[in-house]
Amino acid sequence: MIKKAYEKYVLPKLLDTCCSTKPINYQRNKVVPNASGTVLEIGIGSGLNIPYYNLSNINKIYGLDPSEELCDLALKNANHYDVEIDFLINGAEEIKIKSKSIDTVLITYTLCSISELKESLKEIKRVMKSDATIEFCEHGIAPDLKVTKWQNRVNPLWSKIFGGCNINRDIPNILSDSGFKIHNLEQMYLPSTPKIVGYNYWGTASI
Repeated sequence: MIKKAYEKYVLPKLLDTCCSTKPINYQRNKVVPNASGTVLEIGIGSGLNIPYYNLSNINKIYGLDPSEELCDLALKNANHYDVEIDFLINGAEEIKIKSKSIDTVLITYTLCSISELKESLKEIKRVMKSDATIEFCEHGIAPDLKVTKWQNRVNPLWSKIFGGCNINRDIPNILSDSGFKIHNLEQMYLPSTPKIVGYNYWGTASI
C-alpha cells in the first residue's frame, strides 16, 4: 500500500524535478532536435523533451511510458507547447506500433530504468525502419574506478527510491550488445551534478 502510494503520488513529481535540472536540459537540447519523421519517444516521462522538438521536421510523435501519472504530466506539457502526441501507456518490452514504421527513436534518461532491457531493445529494433536512427542521451557507469565503486554501492538503494533507475549501466555496451551500431558517441561528467549520477553518454545509433 505504501509503495503504491509512493509510486503514484511522490515518484512522478520526484522524477520530474530530478530530470529537469539545467545541465540535464542542456543535454536534452543536444539530441531532441535531431528527431525527425515519425518519432517514438521511449520513456516520455513527464514530457521534459517536448520543448526541444523541432516540429518542422516531424510528422508524428508517439510517447511511450508505463506510468499513467507521468503521462498525465506529459499531456499537460504537450498541451502547453501545442504539440500533438499519441500516448502509449505501456513498457518498452511490448510496443503497440507496426513493424518498420518509425524513423527516429528518442531515448533520454530511460535505459537506466528499463527492467526488461533485452526484450525492450528487440522491440525497439522491430518498429524501426531500416534507415531509422536512435537519438540517445543517458547517464551511466563512470570511467573512474573510485566513482564506479560508489555507483555500485549506492545503486541498490538508489534504484528503490527512483523507480528502478540504475546509475551503473554501461550504455554503449548495452546498445552494441543488442545489435545497434553507435555513431558520434560523446561522453562527459555533467557540471554541477554529483559524479555518481552525472556521467553522460549521448549520440546516435542505427540498426
